[in-house]
Formats: sequence, C-alpha cells, structure tokens
Amino acid sequence: MTAYNTNEMMTVAASRRLKNGAVCFVGIGLPSKAANLARLTTSPDVVLIYESGPIGCKPSVLPLSIGDGELAETADTVVPTGEIFRYWLQGGRIDVGFLGAAQVDRFGNINTTVIGDYNQPKVRLPGAGGAPEIAGSAKEVLIILKQSHRTFVDKLSFITSVGHGEGGDHRKRLGLPGAGPMGIITDLCIMEPEEGTREFVVTSLHPGITREQVVENTGWKIRFADNVAETEAPKPEELEALRALEARTAAAHGQAGGEE
Repeated sequence: MTAYNTNEMMTVAASRRLKNGAVCFVGIGLPSKAANLARLTTSPDVVLIYESGPIGCKPSVLPLSIGDGELAETADTVVPTGEIFRYWLQGGRIDVGFLGAAQVDRFGNINTTVIGDYNQPKVRLPGAGGAPEIAGSAKEVLIILKQSHRTFVDKLSFITSVGHGEGGDHRKRLGLPGAGPMGIITDLCIMEPEEGTREFVVTSLHPGITREQVVENTGWKIRFADNVAETEAPKPEELEALRALEARTAAAHGQAGGEE
C-alpha cells in the first residue's frame, strides 16, 4: 500500500463524495483541492463553479483566490457574479456546495467570522464571502476541515453560515430551501447528520484512527453511528493525481498546494 498522510486521506475522502456530473459551487482552499481532485479522478464530468463567475472550470493548478485568472481561462464560460448567485444558486441549479470552515458545531453550522466576542474578538477571520448563500441554497453541502477542539466546538462564537441550525426541522422553519450539510470530512473521520435530530455523528473512521482520537479532538460529546465503517484508504492513482496537482500548484505559486 502506498504511504499517505492524514491530509491526503481527508482530501481523497472528500473528493469521493462529489458525484460525477454534479454541479458544484466550490470554496477556495481545501474544498477547491478536493473538488479538483474529484474532477481529475472519480468524477471527470463534474461542473465546478466559483463565486467570481466561471462555470465549468478545469484549472491545472489550484487557484489562489476566486479572482485567479486560471479559473476564467479554463472555464466553459464566465458570467457575472450576480448571475451565479441569483440564477444558478438561488435558482436551485447547484447540486453541491463545497465549503471550508474555521469552526463548526454539532449541527453543521459554520463560523468564518470571529473567534471570541464579536466586538473584541481574539481572532478576526476572513469572513463570509458567498458561503452563507451557498449553505442556504445549494441542494446539499459538504464541509471539509481538520478536526480539533479549536475547530469542532460546542458553541460557535458566531454563526456565519447556517447548517441545520438548532437541529431537527430548524432549517425548514427558517425557510432555507437546501437540504443543508450532508457530510463533514476531516483528517480523522467522516460525519453525517443523524436522521431526525440532524446532529452530526461519526459514520466512518479513517484507517488507523480510533474512536478515542475523535473524542479527544471534538469540543462536544461526539456520538457514533450504530455501524461505523472504515474509510477506504487512498488508491495509488488518487494519491498520484493529488500530489501532481499540489506539485503543479507549488511550482506555479511558490507554495505548497493551496492549503487553507
């Protein structure tokens, strides 16, 4: 078996969640890496859309931002940002929103705004961008981030993008059209919302990861599904495609892989 690290496991596991032919609204950073790996491996016909207006992007290197020329140059077409949101996203034409996060809670709500008190924060984060609209209107959402007590918290300092709100039917009561987050993929495991409560529970552990490790790196009392699977290890061709993508990106931008 080809050796791999936990970041590679996370990216590969996330890429597999993107179905071939899906229309995907992609966030910069880890979501972009996973979405483009899917395009290069399991889902060659996935349609990648970025906030700045490019549709059907096929970048050879990972973009530095939504304004990276690589996106427009490799897209099937480029439309105004207003059209991306009003016609594509709010019009119900986005199958999957692929998002990163600074913090997430047990119901898949996302914080990318501040850590600590809003008026006197410990850390001021990059902010919302288009994530609140993506989280609200995409047919479903995938979230990718590294797992720790700092990122998986019992109570968010600020809710930037709504997941399942307070759980149960809260999204429906808020009038949000999309199904909300259907998967959280980390460097330790995969979580999915429990039927009814919509609380995220562990459904798959990555190879070599224990339940104790997940518990230790979660800020709430994490629960596990009745039948917890083991995530399939990355295949050689998946690792080859990922490492080649990261190497091209590093050569183009002078940094390693567009990591968040």
